[in-house]
Amino acid sequence: MTFRGRLLAAGLLLAVAPLAFFGVRARHDVAARLRALDQRRVDGLATVIQEELARQSDAVGVRLDRLAEAMAGDNRLRVALRGRGADRAWLLDYAGRAMRLSGLGVLRIQDEDGRVLSSGHFRNEYDVVDPALPAALRRAGNAGALVAMPTASGSILALARARAVRIGARDLTLVGGVAVDQAFLDRLARGTGLDVRLIGAPGVGPGPAASARAAVGPAHANAVTTPAPGTVSTAHGVEAAPQIPGATNAGYVRTVPIAAVNAVGETRVEIRASSGPLQTVLRGLDRWLALTLAAAVAFALLLALLVSARLSRPVATLAGKAARLDLDRLDVSFATRRGDEIGTLSRALDRMTARLRASATRAREAERRATIGDMARQVNHDVRNGLIPIRNVVSHLAQLARERPDELATVFRERQQTLESSVAYLQELAANYARLSPQAERRPCDLNAIVRDVAREAAEGTRLERTPGSEPENEQDSEPPTESPTPAVALDLDPRLPAVEADPVALRRIVENLVVNALESLEDGGGRVTVSTGAAEDALVLEVTDTGRGMQPDERERIFQDFYTTKAGGTGLGLSIVRRIVGDLGGRIAVDSTAGAGSRFTVQLPAHPRRSPEANT
Repeated sequence: MTFRGRLLAAGLLLAVAPLAFFGVRARHDVAARLRALDQRRVDGLATVIQEELARQSDAVGVRLDRLAEAMAGDNRLRVALRGRGADRAWLLDYAGRAMRLSGLGVLRIQDEDGRVLSSGHFRNEYDVVDPALPAALRRAGNAGALVAMPTASGSILALARARAVRIGARDLTLVGGVAVDQAFLDRLARGTGLDVRLIGAPGVGPGPAASARAAVGPAHANAVTTPAPGTVSTAHGVEAAPQIPGATNAGYVRTVPIAAVNAVGETRVEIRASSGPLQTVLRGLDRWLALTLAAAVAFALLLALLVSARLSRPVATLAGKAARLDLDRLDVSFATRRGDEIGTLSRALDRMTARLRASATRAREAERRATIGDMARQVNHDVRNGLIPIRNVVSHLAQLARERPDELATVFRERQQTLESSVAYLQELAANYARLSPQAERRPCDLNAIVRDVAREAAEGTRLERTPGSEPENEQDSEPPTESPTPAVALDLDPRLPAVEADPVALRRIVENLVVNALESLEDGGGRVTVSTGAAEDALVLEVTDTGRGMQPDERERIFQDFYTTKAGGTGLGLSIVRRIVGDLGGRIAVDSTAGAGSRFTVQLPAHPRRSPEANT
C-alpha cells in the first residue's frame, strides 16, 4: 500500500471508528431508556387496572344490592313469582327492565334450583337450569369473576357477581355484571397507547375450543374462542389487534390475573407495550446515524486526500531531486526552512550531498594525481627519447675533442642536424605540455573584484577573454562583434562579502561564462543582466540574472550536459565546464528559468574561514 493509501485508511479509521462506537452506544442507550419507560408505563397501568377491576366488581355488587332491595319490596314480583296469568310474561321481561335501570351489562334471575326465571341480556334463557354459575360466583366473593354469557348474537364476556335475595317464600339469586368488551378494555387502557388484551377467555382450555355447557349448563350456551396472541376479545368474537406497519409487536408485557368461573385455563388481562414506536424511533436513529457516518466518511476522505497530498508533495519533491543526483550532478540543493520531519530529512539529504561533493572532489583530485603521475611518466619517456640523441652526439664530440680535435668541426657539422632535430622535438614537446591545463592553485580570492572586472569589460563592449574550453552556452564561434552597444550589466554586491577559497583563474572562468551566457540570451541587445553577491551559512552566493528568452523545462534539465546547445555553432561546453569547476571548488550551482521571462543562475561556494568580512569593504 502506498503512503497516501495508508493515510487515507488511517483517516477513515480515525473518523469512522469513534463515530460508529458512540453511535451504537447512543442507540443502545436510547433503546434502553425507551424500554424502561415502557416498563414503567405498563407497570403503572397494571396497578391501575387491578384497582379498576376491583372498583368495577364493587360497583356491580352495589347495583345488585340495590336491585335486591327493590325486588324485595315489589309486590307484583311476588305475585309473578307465583306464576299467575299475565304476570308470567311480565316476569320474563323483569330482568331486562332492571338491567337497563341499574346500568348492568348482563342480568339473570335464578331460583333456588338454578332455573333461569328471567334474563335481561337473553330472553330465551328462560327455564334454563344452570346451578353451577351462581355457586361459582358466590365462591368468588366480592372480587367477582369473568363469565361467558349467551346472547342472541353469540356469547359475551362479563365481570359478574351473584347476590341472594328472598322474596316471599322463595330464595332467588341475582347474577349480574358489566360486559368485558373492546370498549371496556379501552377504558382500562385510559388512553395510554398501551395494548390491553384478554388472554385465556372463559370456556376454553389448552386444547381445541370446547362448549361451555359443562360449566354453564344449557345446551344452547355458546362457546367462546380463546383470543390468540395479538388479539382482543369483543362482543362479536375475536378481532385482530391493530398492527404498526413494518414493526413487530414484541415488547414489554405485564399480566393481571382475573378469575373466570367457567374457564379451564388461566384467564388474565395482558398489558403490552408495543415495540412499534421503539422500532420507529430506532429506525429514524439508524437513518441519521447512517447519514452521519456517510458524511463523516466523505469528510474524512476529503481531509485525508488533502492531508496526504500536502504530506506527499514535499516527499515527491525530495524524491525528484534525489533522482537527479549522480556523481556528475551533485549540485542539487535540498536546503529548506521547514521545521518538521520533512525539513529534517531535507537537511540530512543536503548534508549527504555536501559529503558526496566533498568525496567526489577528493576522488577527482586523486584521479588528477594519478593522471599527473601517468603524465609524468609519459613526459619522462618522451624527454628521454629526445635527450638520447643529444647525449650520444655530445659524447661523440667530447671524445673527438680529446682524441682528434682537428676533426671536431667537421663532425659537429655532420651531427648538427641531429642536435637541432632533437632540440626541436623537445621544444615541440614542451609546447604541447604547456597547452595542458595547469594545476589550480587555491587561495583566498575577492569575488566582488572579479565580478567588477568582468562587468567593466562587458560595459566597454569588448569581447571577454576566455581560456581554452570555456565557451559559453549557445556561443556563435568566430562571430564578429556587432555595432549595437553591449547591454549593461547591473551589479548588486555585498560589501561585507568574505573571501572565497578558490583558484582565481577558475573563479573568473565561472563568472565570465555565466555573464557571457546571460548576455547572449538577450535578444537584439535589449534587456538587462544583473550580477549579485551575498553570504549565507558560511557560503558565498553568486547570482547572475537575465531578462532574456529563458528556457523550457526540458532545456533546463539538460543545460549542464556536455555538448548540449540550442544555438547553431555553439559547442555546449561553457555551462558544463562551469558545473565541473564549481564542483571542484566544493560548491553547487542551480538554475531557475522560465521561457520568455529570463533565467537566474545561483552558485554557492565555501567561504574562506580565515578572511574577515571587512577585507572586501
